[in-house]
Amino acid sequence: MNLFLNELTNDQIIFSIFLTAKVCFWAFLMHGFFGILIAWYLSSEKAPFRGFFDIFISFPLIFPPIATGFILLLILGRFGLLGKYLQDMGIEMIFTQKALVVAAFTAGLPLVVKPVQSAISSSAKSLIEASLTLGKSRLTTFLFVVVPNVKKSIFAGLALGLGRSLGEVGITLMIGGNIIGKTNTLSLEVYNAVFEGNYLRAGVLCVILLGVSVILFTLLRKLETRSV
Repeated sequence: MNLFLNELTNDQIIFSIFLTAKVCFWAFLMHGFFGILIAWYLSSEKAPFRGFFDIFISFPLIFPPIATGFILLLILGRFGLLGKYLQDMGIEMIFTQKALVVAAFTAGLPLVVKPVQSAISSSAKSLIEASLTLGKSRLTTFLFVVVPNVKKSIFAGLALGLGRSLGEVGITLMIGGNIIGKTNTLSLEVYNAVFEGNYLRAGVLCVILLGVSVILFTLLRKLETRSV
């Protein structure tokens, strides 16, 4: 027990816990804003380039995370499609904590978008049409018709996205690196501990991740029960 507590109070683990919480917090906020807006956009059959964006958003679900991270590296790197412009503005992305947020956001985004998109298309479509027919703006319709009617799907999607962000490794490793004291998240610390042969530390980290996962699973079960 003492060994367990000693590992739990290790500076490296404490740093990883707070870093992971910080990354998940920002990814959660971005999922809540961009994820719901994207789902709203994709739920419209008349949306321009809907098919392309639908495939693009779903891509991280089927494409290997390492490969997804490599593509983001090409885009956000110093000489990448966007990275060179960010560099000119003094914004460094690769191997920074910003990159960790991008990795977490990218990995969890489809798990937020798809449930909300499905809910809007199946249960809120007629209400949306009625609201627009009555002369309400799209913003008003979104805030006062769409969001209240699919809030359970929103909460479920955000919980799934948070869980995916928490366990992200592949994309994080490619664009965030595994820099001790800078970009080593909890999931990467599990890898580091096993690589070093420190199975006790790996076990402590897994217990922490398991606890958060159980909380998220319980939340999802409660949402599912209430929707019956």
